[in-house]
Amino acid sequence: MYRSIEDFENDWKNEEHSTLQIFRNITDETKSIKIHENVRALDRLAWHITQTIPEMGLHAGLMTENLLDGRPVPESFEEIIKVYQEYNALLLKRVKSKWTDSTLGDKVEMYGEVWTKGQILSVFVAHQTHHRAQMTVVMRMVGLPVPGVYGPAKEEWAQMGVPAMD
Repeated sequence: MYRSIEDFENDWKNEEHSTLQIFRNITDETKSIKIHENVRALDRLAWHITQTIPEMGLHAGLMTENLLDGRPVPESFEEIIKVYQEYNALLLKRVKSKWTDSTLGDKVEMYGEVWTKGQILSVFVAHQTHHRAQMTVVMRMVGLPVPGVYGPAKEEWAQMGVPAMD
């Protein structure tokens, strides 16, 4: 749970960078491949990450509307990236303008539960991280390179001349 807006801001910017690393490795040829009927395609996962920002933001009182609700997955991954970046910046701007360090302990009704504002910020980060991890598995399955996010990926170990762990 966050206790300062600055800590969230630092993490959110790092998470945006990591998410964009993943998004930018996805190709038009692989973006819509369904590896299993119960697994979302890469473009759908990326769009879900994007759509959740205004959806959760609306519930948390940070957004006044959710313009992405019901919008279909854009045709191009560049459009997904553009919209993701817009809403990522908007969320950070709203957090900084509407909440303060001293209000992060305030409670908000979220999805039938009561969360603190600091907890909401943690869930924003965790949600994105969770779905990014799903994306890396799908990326491996469709033959895409996976960038190291929290440490080197297999390909990056090889570039450093170090055998990747099995």
